[in-house]
Amino acid sequence: MPEKLKVPSEGSPIVLKNGKLVIPDRPIIPFIEGDGIGPDIWRAAQLVFDAAVAKAYSGSKKIAWMEIYAGEKAKKLYNEWLPAETVEAIRSYYIAIKGPLTTPIGGGFRSLNVTLRQVLNLYACIRPVKYYQGVPSPVKNPEKMNVIVFRENTEDVYSGIEWAMGSPEAKKVIDYLNKEFKTHIPQDAGIGIKPISKTASQNLVRKAIEYLKQHNRASLTLVHKGNIMKYTEGAFKEWGYELANDQYAGQFITENELWERYRGNAPQDKKVIKDRIADNMLQQILTRTDEYDVIATPNLNGDYLSDACAAQVGGLGMAPGANIGDYHGLFEATHGTAPKYAGQDKVNPSSVILSGVLMLQYLQWTKAADLIEAAIEKTIMKKQVTYDLARQLEGKVKPLKTSEFGQAIVDNF
Repeated sequence: MPEKLKVPSEGSPIVLKNGKLVIPDRPIIPFIEGDGIGPDIWRAAQLVFDAAVAKAYSGSKKIAWMEIYAGEKAKKLYNEWLPAETVEAIRSYYIAIKGPLTTPIGGGFRSLNVTLRQVLNLYACIRPVKYYQGVPSPVKNPEKMNVIVFRENTEDVYSGIEWAMGSPEAKKVIDYLNKEFKTHIPQDAGIGIKPISKTASQNLVRKAIEYLKQHNRASLTLVHKGNIMKYTEGAFKEWGYELANDQYAGQFITENELWERYRGNAPQDKKVIKDRIADNMLQQILTRTDEYDVIATPNLNGDYLSDACAAQVGGLGMAPGANIGDYHGLFEATHGTAPKYAGQDKVNPSSVILSGVLMLQYLQWTKAADLIEAAIEKTIMKKQVTYDLARQLEGKVKPLKTSEFGQAIVDNF
């Protein structure tokens, strides 16, 4: 039995049967409240989730919430930042949701978010970015933004393999490379390793293709910096095309084929696969936004790109995120802990609420998910918004508290 976790008696665990998740009517869902603003946004989000499920299913379905601990709360309870039973709870119950977590200060500590992704092999970070009517935006046509970014979640420069300048490890690596491979790395360099594997790359691209097919999206874009990093990011691109050709034979056409054979109009039974250099893509997503649909990319590119996309549609406060493996799903707010606003009941909870929408879709409780999305848009259209949106709207708009915004969404169901 868990040491400090209280398993709700009225719920049942999600189980894996014949390669599929079986979702009971009262699933036990672990949640991590989060640090800083985490408690404020979680309270508002849980109110919304519970009310949406109750309304959508007239009481026949209900989430049995189980609190698990990471970050500052875990440090106080366990004297460690990420207890083993927290990881085991997510592994055992398959689906969980979390607020933002503090990364411990000091050398030797990896991001808790990165650690969770790697330990649980949640290799696909999924970031849907789309516009909700009424949200203030710095661009002229924010409604053109509707992309799903699939960011590889376990490798690249986020793998945590690095050594500080002057450390014995850095010196050893530098001396070895300079001697054996005739490189010219200065002795005062820090060293980091950027692994990108065929297995992880193709797992990510496969997940993106399955999403594209399931949701009938039109195109997949592989974003990479392969013109410079040929054997890591360039290989990512090649492995992506290879997977599409080998495992989805006849289902894709390239961009060249689209124009040379089909004059720009893809047949109904074909999807388009294309690729873009990462720096060019950051420009394209701003100037030719509606030409992109599902995007697959290595870790660092995905971090930059998803945030750049979110900036066009209200910022990170409106950006949900999901970390998905073969079966496990960890859904999370994509912004930080904002400690200066902790306990002020002030910030926008939409990121964690929309991450809950992704979670409900993963549970296949789409009626509740649709209810929340429609109500968020309705709430914003009425200018019932938190301070971050209120200050960008024209005219004098009195901002709502975090809790008031959550209640307004429920009132707009």
